[in-house]
Amino acid sequence: MQDKILSLPIVVEVIRIATNMYNLGYDERNGGNISVLLEDSIKDYLPKEKIRSFSFDYDASYLAGRYFLVTGTGKFFRNVQYFPSECLGIIRINEKGNGADLYWGFSNGGAPTSELPTHLMNHIERLKKDPKHRVVLHCHPTHTLAMTYVIPEDEDEITRTLWRMSTECIVVFPEGIGYLPWMLCGGKEIGEATAKKIKDYRLVIWGMHGVFATGESIDEAFGLLETVEKAATIYFLVKDNIKQTITNQDLIKLANAFKANYKKIL
Repeated sequence: MQDKILSLPIVVEVIRIATNMYNLGYDERNGGNISVLLEDSIKDYLPKEKIRSFSFDYDASYLAGRYFLVTGTGKFFRNVQYFPSECLGIIRINEKGNGADLYWGFSNGGAPTSELPTHLMNHIERLKKDPKHRVVLHCHPTHTLAMTYVIPEDEDEITRTLWRMSTECIVVFPEGIGYLPWMLCGGKEIGEATAKKIKDYRLVIWGMHGVFATGESIDEAFGLLETVEKAATIYFLVKDNIKQTITNQDLIKLANAFKANYKKIL
């Protein structure tokens, strides 16, 4: 059973992306988490009886009966490729929506990420917006995080700045970027605030902390994340000596050419 689960394409993909994110410096130590909404067919690979249960102080009844592949609390991303059944788990949200049952993984007494309620809140809101939504990635990309110390805490200004850093940006995230000032992580407050933003944005920056990126697939969510981080990297390379930039008129022309329904902030 375990070998079959480890060979499933989605499990292989999560192991690969966790390793890649660690190697890129996006997820130092245990800094970051991943959750993927699985197809119901996953139950064909799982045991009939749950291993144990977890409770949380949040109403996730919208997701009752749904299965998720999630990273574990306190688990280092660099170890996912070596100890996947310890660092990852497959859970099913219970019928009351106030907890989850474990059906695979988290060996040696592990548990889902402490950010699980935040993930679930954001899965719910993205599913309402996009029924094809499946993935949430949380991580700490260096340059995006650094931007929150030096740029005004205004998501329109952050969006315009990132759009101007690379031609592809307004095409990849035409809706812009959400932003939240620093908040205590791991609780309902930051989860609820992020969920409000995620209705309109697929990526939300947490000031002085990291980002929450979403998508219909791991490739889409990660592609969005790496595009934002690339733009933030360029920003720090050029910000003190900019001699030319992509103008508002250029951005509008670009968005129109690619039929991107961009946020009207130009």
